[in-house]
Amino acid sequence: MAIDLSGRIVAVTGASSGIGEATALACAGAGAAVALAARRGERIEALAGRIVADGGRALAVSADVGEEAQAHAFIERAQAEFGRLDVLVNNAGVMLLGPLTNASTEEWRRMIHVNVFGVLYCTHAALPLMAAQGSGHIVNVSSVAGRVARLGSGVYNLTKFGVGAFSESLRQEAVPLGVRVTLVEPGAVATELPGHNRPEILEQMAKRFRGVTPLAAEDIANAVLYAIGQPANVSVNELLIRPTAQVG
Repeated sequence: MAIDLSGRIVAVTGASSGIGEATALACAGAGAAVALAARRGERIEALAGRIVADGGRALAVSADVGEEAQAHAFIERAQAEFGRLDVLVNNAGVMLLGPLTNASTEEWRRMIHVNVFGVLYCTHAALPLMAAQGSGHIVNVSSVAGRVARLGSGVYNLTKFGVGAFSESLRQEAVPLGVRVTLVEPGAVATELPGHNRPEILEQMAKRFRGVTPLAAEDIANAVLYAIGQPANVSVNELLIRPTAQVG
């Protein structure tokens, strides 16, 4: 059955590419108005233009959601533009892998900045708005790395395990507010995310995933659409999605 999001307002972070872009398109295609956030403003402006050209409604806000003021400004602009906020998809993320020994601590800070503080600040801004409405849905896009720790991904694991723990605590707090929470944990997905790593890390990743056909960003977008499209009395709390051939 097709998901109908007509009249719903969905805010998506990290919407300039990959899962965020695919989720924005899927929600707009289902009838929602979408607010898009990313640091690459020209990309989300172009995406908003595509959605509007197809008859949808979209707002693009250039923002670094790891900065508290910018995260709050994005959520506030989304509500001001569309009058309410029904869904927040915390998708923005960075994956920088490598051994802990002699690691770049700047890479650690970048991951914690986006992967942790981005989720916290956007949620902090959105939850009171949803509570005042008596309804809402927060979707946190994590990773299989939030369930399985591996050599060479310790700090990325730390951020994603943290998102998982935060999501469950948030879910419990949000129940009496009428707000649902979903944690989405993708395995290997064909996006730009791995491309920020050093060549030797990319080579190791290629070996690890040899023979694995990665998921498409649209596969994860469809999972998000499924979760937010359920009746109000149904809360999909967690979705772990791996390529069929991915073992770990």
